[in-house]
Amino acid sequence: MAKRKRLSPAQDGYLESQTPVLETKPMPLGRAPIAQVAGEASASAALQELAGEMNRARDEGRLIQALDECVIEAGYLVRDRMMAEDEELRVLMESLRARGQQTPIEVVALDGGRYGLISGWRRLTALRRLLAETGEDRFATVQAILRRPETAADAYVAMVEENEIRVGLSYYERARVAAKAVEQGVYEDEKQALLQLYSTASRAKRSKIRSFLTIYHAADDLLRFPMAIGERLGLALAKVLETDPTRAEALRDAVQGRAPETAETELELVERVVAEGRKASLTPASETIPEPETPMREGIERVTPAVRAIWTRHSLTLSGDGMTEAFRKRLFVWIRKNR
Repeated sequence: MAKRKRLSPAQDGYLESQTPVLETKPMPLGRAPIAQVAGEASASAALQELAGEMNRARDEGRLIQALDECVIEAGYLVRDRMMAEDEELRVLMESLRARGQQTPIEVVALDGGRYGLISGWRRLTALRRLLAETGEDRFATVQAILRRPETAADAYVAMVEENEIRVGLSYYERARVAAKAVEQGVYEDEKQALLQLYSTASRAKRSKIRSFLTIYHAADDLLRFPMAIGERLGLALAKVLETDPTRAEALRDAVQGRAPETAETELELVERVVAEGRKASLTPASETIPEPETPMREGIERVTPAVRAIWTRHSLTLSGDGMTEAFRKRLFVWIRKNR
């Protein structure tokens, strides 16, 4: 019978002595490198997205910017608002003084870090007056929205639409901005200007504005308070001027002779010219234009300050800055009526 081997008792620490001890190093605190890279990439993408949204908001006119008032050119466009009433501007100034600027103006970016004013002329004017009056820095900063009109015509339309909503423009102011836009080459003629600037107006309203164009061409450099001419008086004056072009000279003589200091005085003179024009239209042409006693001599004569006449025995030539399309139409009406 084979002998059984006796097992030795287990020795303490045997396994520990045979198994090498694994070396361990402490891990740095914080995120693992891959998590850190992923986080930085996510933050960068978020910043890029935010920057893109800010740029889109600015380009689309959804971002209000704070601009220094000195970089804004108020004369970028010919204003349809000729002037602001003192009381009206005073009320606006008090509102800005108490509550600050609540509604931004609209501007277009120009070269050299400057901006052209599209709408908000009264707000800009009031802020500049407050700055000059108080010297407070808060009035030197203007809240503005950047617009990007593709053409000058788009800029004029934006100005007119904003003012048609916010302020009550006179018919004369509406006609004047249409005429000025044509003079600056924005539109080919006054008909196109009226159709585009006042596209939302009724045909009757555009017709009234067109009538006030007659007054503009006859007396824009003469009248001091043309915006005070109401609808009824303006239409009557336009009709008199179109029927009898000599009434323009009568209006000029009346206003220059009196040099009115107030709108009321000037309106009285306009009403008198209209009344005289209506009376003259009821008189036969043979009574209003007597035949000359002696033959007209050939020569040169200044018909108006802006129109010069050169005539010979069989011809008459008119020239000068006053030879506008409106003047030609009125002259032809008069000739047809009195031939």
